[in-house]
Amino acid sequence: MISRNALALFTKPPVPGMVKTRLTKDRGGNLTSEEAAEFYRCCLLDTADLAMLALSDLDDQNLRERADDPSAPLRIYDFFISTTPEDSLDRMRAIFATEDTWDRPISYLCDHGASFDGHFNDAFQQLFDQGYDTVVVIGGDQPTMTREHISEAFQWLDYFARTHEQGYGFVQAPCQESGVSLVGRTRSTPVFAEGVFYNMTGRPAIDGYVEMLQQYKIPNALLHSIADVDNDSDLAHTISCVNAMAEASLYQTGLFVPLRVLEWIERMGLQASSPPNEDRDPREHIDVAVD
Repeated sequence: MISRNALALFTKPPVPGMVKTRLTKDRGGNLTSEEAAEFYRCCLLDTADLAMLALSDLDDQNLRERADDPSAPLRIYDFFISTTPEDSLDRMRAIFATEDTWDRPISYLCDHGASFDGHFNDAFQQLFDQGYDTVVVIGGDQPTMTREHISEAFQWLDYFARTHEQGYGFVQAPCQESGVSLVGRTRSTPVFAEGVFYNMTGRPAIDGYVEMLQQYKIPNALLHSIADVDNDSDLAHTISCVNAMAEASLYQTGLFVPLRVLEWIERMGLQASSPPNEDRDPREHIDVAVD
């Protein structure tokens, strides 16, 4: 038995004026369009590195699984870049071709639709049409994602596929603003993105998914939150976290550090700052002076 699984990086080419525009001076941020695009390029390539490591972890787990039980399925994990429009495919291939040799092949697809939701649905459907049993999709603006997010997502989907009568299964990880940073589902799961991301009612994306999960009684898993980077506040948080990751990696075995993003932060001379915190809980009535 063979289990086919796809991980897709849902993204756009890092072109000035097309990505991370809320970080730019034109939109109230502090970066030029070129700097924002370079930041996103670093995020994109670091995320691909992370994806390769996570899929290798899953390969190793499957080797151990089959060594213990020869009847266990062979689990295949493929990596895709999903982008748009059509002429972006060659640009994305060129970007990834300039980097070091990747651990596994990278496939490319062009997603289509009349909205973000439509493009997101189409990326899933194209992969299911290619015969994949489970699909996990992540974004390219989450440099603090861990390899465990990806491996756990596939493990949950495999579990749900095996234990649910209809093979339903869904997994998601929220971002810091009630959106989602990772979404995965099995082929048979009736969950779609239409009306989830850009709805007109103010309902957050994660709540939109929860409504569908409840409606169809779909087994699901919620992973730890992953911060994406849309505005200056997000970028400041990321700067602090990436610096902390670099320090912790000296002692924390297996921790992935987004090295391109780290180098970009250092090259730009960026530091996170926080205003003095006067909005604190009063403690004078419980603090005691110490001689």
